[in-house]
Amino acid sequence: MLRRHLLAGSLALAAMPAAAQTWPNRPVRIVVPFGPGGPADIYARVLGQELGEALKQQFVIENKTGAGGTIGADIVAKAAPDGYTLLMMSNTLTTNETLLANKPYALMRDLTAVAPVNASDLVMVVTPSVTANTLKELIALAKAEPGKLAYASAGPGTPYHLSVELFKTMTGTDLLHVPFKNSGDARNAVVGGHVQMMLDAVTAMKPIIDSGQVRALATTGDKRSAVLPNVPTVSEAGVPGYEATLWLGIMAPTGTPKDIVERLNAEIGKAIAKPAIREAWAKQGAEPMTMTAAEFEAFLKKDIDKWAKVIQQAGIKAP
Repeated sequence: MLRRHLLAGSLALAAMPAAAQTWPNRPVRIVVPFGPGGPADIYARVLGQELGEALKQQFVIENKTGAGGTIGADIVAKAAPDGYTLLMMSNTLTTNETLLANKPYALMRDLTAVAPVNASDLVMVVTPSVTANTLKELIALAKAEPGKLAYASAGPGTPYHLSVELFKTMTGTDLLHVPFKNSGDARNAVVGGHVQMMLDAVTAMKPIIDSGQVRALATTGDKRSAVLPNVPTVSEAGVPGYEATLWLGIMAPTGTPKDIVERLNAEIGKAIAKPAIREAWAKQGAEPMTMTAAEFEAFLKKDIDKWAKVIQQAGIKAP
């Protein structure tokens, strides 16, 4: 009986592709193309710890910031396609496909979809000095003083930027864009009262809202955020049909062996399905996303097309 089990195990191992048998046999790095403390960085570290425990190998997080995420993305695009360099990406990189025409890489040509991670709403916040207490009042204030109200973002092409540009287009308002190198710097500028408003990730902004340092006017999902149930959505607060989210996912260099991609997809799916992970993320306002690699690839292409239309219709240009 024991010999039969050993033989079955040997045959199963022999049937596995060579890459899956040997990977990972050394540390894997996850490149985060955004600054420390933001959603991509935070969830990359959670995911890295989970994958490290599951695959018995270290997953190292490296922040490679700059140029709206393109520096980090380019590092991964040019890395060896062996499963040892991964990219924690967000919809910043899908919008960059239209906004930044001269990037040194093309997202869907040089990188391959592995798995989504999670999604969260954004929340419109203002400093206490802003007199508007509702979204309608903010719109009225912006129309009364065009170009005077300033909003912070993590840089051109990021969800923090384009979500406000979509808001401007749908409300006919003129708001001044103040870009920063990363979401942490933008957030600090608003909390410090240096910039008057921001559309920020609920996951990062909720503790600051709770502390009273900023005032929340609306969230950007199609329904109210479970962690900010008393805050209306932008759509119900006066801009019908408005919706924008921040989502994260993992990509790898094109040419990464399919069996490694599929194994990563499976392990990421297992990690984010853990009750403890789902419960912790729900308290932060993040919802796990589960797709096959092929489904995630289709999702990425659809998102590129969606934001291409927004960018073109709004006439948004990279600085």
